[in-house]
Amino acid sequence: MNTKTIRDLTAAEIQGKRALVRVDFNVPLDEQGAVADDTRVTAALPTINALRDGGASVVLLAHFGRPKGAPEAKYSLAPVAARLKQLLSCPVHFLDVTVGERAVEATQNLAPGDVLLLENTRFLSGEEKNDEALSYQLAQLGDFYVNDAFGAAHRAHASTAGVAKFCRPAVAGLLMEKELAYLGGALAHPERPFVAILGGSKISGKIDVVEALLPKVDKLLIGGAMACTFFKAMGFETGNSLVEPDRLDMAKDLLSRAGDKLVLPVDATIAPAMDAGAQASAVGRDAIPAGQAMFDIGPESTALYRELVESARTVLWNGPMGVFEKPPFDAGTRGVAEAMAIATGKGATTIIGGGDSAAAVAEAGLESQMSHVSTGGGASLEFLEGKDLPGVSALDAR
Repeated sequence: MNTKTIRDLTAAEIQGKRALVRVDFNVPLDEQGAVADDTRVTAALPTINALRDGGASVVLLAHFGRPKGAPEAKYSLAPVAARLKQLLSCPVHFLDVTVGERAVEATQNLAPGDVLLLENTRFLSGEEKNDEALSYQLAQLGDFYVNDAFGAAHRAHASTAGVAKFCRPAVAGLLMEKELAYLGGALAHPERPFVAILGGSKISGKIDVVEALLPKVDKLLIGGAMACTFFKAMGFETGNSLVEPDRLDMAKDLLSRAGDKLVLPVDATIAPAMDAGAQASAVGRDAIPAGQAMFDIGPESTALYRELVESARTVLWNGPMGVFEKPPFDAGTRGVAEAMAIATGKGATTIIGGGDSAAAVAEAGLESQMSHVSTGGGASLEFLEGKDLPGVSALDAR
């Protein structure tokens, strides 16, 4: 990894300075308005604590939800500040503005070790436009910049990219470092066999990842409804399954080029409708009848995928095998998660590429049995596609 991190900063660059840290606190709230899942908040703690221990005051920037460039009470970060205070066991100051005189003054009044969370960056109209004037304003809030928000690193926003132009040094935090090390390591120097698993509903959303991974992997396992577009391209009946007709030629081309690297389900768990789990049955992939749809890979496919995953040395997974939120269509996804946990136990490097896969692993209670669970679904996909992440490329190189 060629990006500088907080480990590359000298003691003098941290001690007594204001660390302006972009974090990913875009978390769900419960009905009472409290943080329902603090995974992303917890993931930022090592960076926050390392900076506090180094004698810096910590100024946090984060977005939350999708406000339209103006304040909306339901998108305030105040509940996140309350949860962060509990997790850090130290005072966490919260300010209901993000930039301007009050914000700058609040950062200047912090003592070493203090933590300040500023209000939602997306309350600012220039945030998502990567406005240069706003980027300059944000830069006044710190003496150096740290991007630890991997989940937002694929966005060229003022708080993720533009600010780094005016606030230097600009370095990665420990979470960002970990994300880039695991994902980059898997792509650059995988221990073999290297197995990638891609699921989800549409081949169109994953085509660039398929193209990028095929030359690098030993096996690429396909699950989810995207498998149905391949089935249709092979001439099979797919019933009411989700198929992308405009991607059939692309699927045929991939099948002809990929050879035995591309592994498709051999059977499917089908039902008349997603809510008709009681009527679910398993059939061969060439036997999906009219009036039925595939909602999960079948038991034979699950067994095959388990075998390939358990014998791998590097496993990368993005996208569920079926509608994992609705039993019995969770069996394939759960089977892959369990196989990855077994592979980890055997010494393999197992990486979950964020999004629904991360949710499925957490639901199965297997999160701690993976080498790495990414905090950024969209960012990890773009990284795997080989795209530049603006929030990373804006940082100082070693």
